[in-house]
Amino acid sequence: MFRPVLIGGAAAVLVVAGAMPSAAADTGPPPDKVVIDVLAVNGSGCPAGTAAVAVAADNTAFTVTYSNYLAQVGVGSKPTDFRKNCQLGLNVRVPQGFTYAIARADYRGFAYLESGATGMERASYYFQGMSHTTSVTHRFAGPVNDNWQTSDVTGVESLVYAPCGTQRILNVNTELRVSAGTSDPTRTNSFMAMDSTDGSVNTLYHFAWKECP
Repeated sequence: MFRPVLIGGAAAVLVVAGAMPSAAADTGPPPDKVVIDVLAVNGSGCPAGTAAVAVAADNTAFTVTYSNYLAQVGVGSKPTDFRKNCQLGLNVRVPQGFTYAIARADYRGFAYLESGATGMERASYYFQGMSHTTSVTHRFAGPVNDNWQTSDVTGVESLVYAPCGTQRILNVNTELRVSAGTSDPTRTNSFMAMDSTDGSVNTLYHFAWKECP
């Protein structure tokens, strides 16, 4: 089960960057509590109070859920509604002697795209002070009228861990875009949402753990 940690504007995402620390083989999650503080929240997809972060009780993952993350074009939309984004700064406080990477990120939402319309979901992530940024893009083409789900997976050999003994902020950026394409935006509406109106888990980020020397 998930233990609620913090409620506020948020977004989320995946793996990070920097030099891999000298660490032992994957040992599984630490037994002591992992805490995530949301230090910064910016973006049209996550107004204050519309997102929540929770850490799994077994320290294997954390979730971010949204209630107002929707990009749309066409009838009833504003010119700026075609793109929504969220930028999140996370302070992941882990037990002493452990370090982490993100092995997988699962994103969920609902899409209604008219024939000819297109949608896009993008996520990027990096550690504060490190140059490498990982970015993954998923594209959708109408007609679509269904729940959607994407997964960004990092192979074991490519995992990048937070430096041992140093606290680095995990910056997570997400974005949704919708384009009318060849559909008629004067008569139709197309949208993509990354929210959790029914209370189900929206995004899930899986930790990979190692012990520091």
